[in-house]
Amino acid sequence: MLVKFFFIFQLFFIFIRVDISYRGNAFEGFTKTMRCHERRRSEFRFLEEVGSGRTRRVDFMAVNEEVWVVIPARYQARRFPGKSLALLCGKAMVLWVLEACRAARLPDQVVVATDDRRIAETVEAAGGRVVMTASSHPSGTARLAEVAHRHPEVKWFINVQGDEPGIEPGLVDRVIRRLQERSDPGLVVSAAAELQQKIDYHSPHVVKVVFDFVGKALYFSRSAIPFYQDLEVACRGFQGGCPGVYQHLGVYGYSGEFLRNLQHLRPGVLAGAENLEQLNWLENGVPIEILTCASAWGGIDTPEELERLAAKWSENNRGFVGERYE
Repeated sequence: MLVKFFFIFQLFFIFIRVDISYRGNAFEGFTKTMRCHERRRSEFRFLEEVGSGRTRRVDFMAVNEEVWVVIPARYQARRFPGKSLALLCGKAMVLWVLEACRAARLPDQVVVATDDRRIAETVEAAGGRVVMTASSHPSGTARLAEVAHRHPEVKWFINVQGDEPGIEPGLVDRVIRRLQERSDPGLVVSAAAELQQKIDYHSPHVVKVVFDFVGKALYFSRSAIPFYQDLEVACRGFQGGCPGVYQHLGVYGYSGEFLRNLQHLRPGVLAGAENLEQLNWLENGVPIEILTCASAWGGIDTPEELERLAAKWSENNRGFVGERYE
């Protein structure tokens, strides 16, 4: 009996030693694994992108976020039919926009949203991605809303109009960064630049914007805002432009959640009066944050504007004149 008890005690003791050894090794392995993960997190917390003599540090989590740049393009433009395919220095205008957006560093995907097969074939022939949409959309944002409904996995969308061949890649990245910094699904981010030509002050084709001290838009208008009683006196000493007069630029950044809820906004009076969709957002209390830029490129609304831009680009050998990447 005593021998049997001693034998059982020995087996129990051996089991305890094995269990302790196993647990110790397991804990040590777990500790090593956690240290490895922590080391990797510290190593990859920031990714360094080195190019042309400068280093840009990008937050690791921001790189992994889903960001799409969508270029809404339609053929049946009222004032300039077929302008998305109009040739600018030998290349279709929509392809200039596509090229500029591809040069931005932060988007995960750049696509063209269109309802026209001719535009789609032109983009695909250039290696671009196309999302076919309905032809009934009243605006570019409505077209993006369809894309957002079909791709709920995408968190942020950047809208760059297909008639904005001068869009600068650096500005696209600035809009993306601001959206990610704010992390507010109800916020819209856009951009503006100081008006460079006084002749555009009264032009209904040039949309002006006024905003507060922190960059929140107060109003957009085709009229002259802010109104100067004596424009010449106000603009004296300024090269070409006027102080406090900003031209709105055709780029928007918003969340997929905002786009998917766009149809729930109440129709506004101001948006219909000015024919500016962003006024409907303001009327519904949607904040629009404005990023200011050094220069404006302006959209193309008429064949004459296209000719002027082509002449300017021929003189300057194209090139992005503002927030470019060397």
